[in-house]
Amino acid sequence: MSLDAEPTALPTSAAGAAPAGVAYPKTIKSFVRRAGRTTTGQAKAFEDLGPRFLLNYQAAPLDAPAAFGRTAPLILEIGFGMGEATAHIARVRPDDNFLCCEVHEPGVGALLKRIGEHDITNIRILQHDAVEVIDHMLPLGTLDGVHVFFPDPWHKTKHNKRRLIQSPLVAKLAARLKPGGYLHCATDWQPYAEQMLEVLGQEPLLANTAEGYAPQPAYRPLTKFENRGLRLGHGVWDIVFTRLN
Repeated sequence: MSLDAEPTALPTSAAGAAPAGVAYPKTIKSFVRRAGRTTTGQAKAFEDLGPRFLLNYQAAPLDAPAAFGRTAPLILEIGFGMGEATAHIARVRPDDNFLCCEVHEPGVGALLKRIGEHDITNIRILQHDAVEVIDHMLPLGTLDGVHVFFPDPWHKTKHNKRRLIQSPLVAKLAARLKPGGYLHCATDWQPYAEQMLEVLGQEPLLANTAEGYAPQPAYRPLTKFENRGLRLGHGVWDIVFTRLN
């Protein structure tokens, strides 16, 4: 189903699909606008570090070596929140380049601040909808990995259609992975984890790296939010698929 297709009610209630009578949205967005206030430190990070680490969106293929100043494996991250995990992963994987999409301005400012505090050089940020970035800036077979950590679960059934991980987007991501590249999703909402597992399992270009849910990869840290949830008895599910040849 095309992302640009008109909404169509689906007669199914499978975990990976909209429930019966609930239409898919006309387009999938990778974000929801949220109110937030940029702090003084974040604003200074925008001013001081933005020119180096922020990329401009353009409807043309990204020249990654030019953007990062080197040739290295390219990992796309969709939605990094306040950038805590992103900064950690970039530090423990210095040989990889991380292209990170987020529209929430305080989050972008927070990650820029972390970049400055830890002298991180292998992150570039696009403050733009990741779906448009995928469509227009990332040619087929150019990514070595994709991270989608804790996307909005849209708990209410009538809002499930707004979830990011749906078949049309997964097909786009799979097509942009190199053979052997990986797609790593994580969520703390079990119904969404079940949907993710089903949707990814239906993509013919991808294969699961585990029997079901994957062990937490060593590079993904436990955030403060995640640690709080675990103390309260909440689960966290990692799902890692790889691109077939």
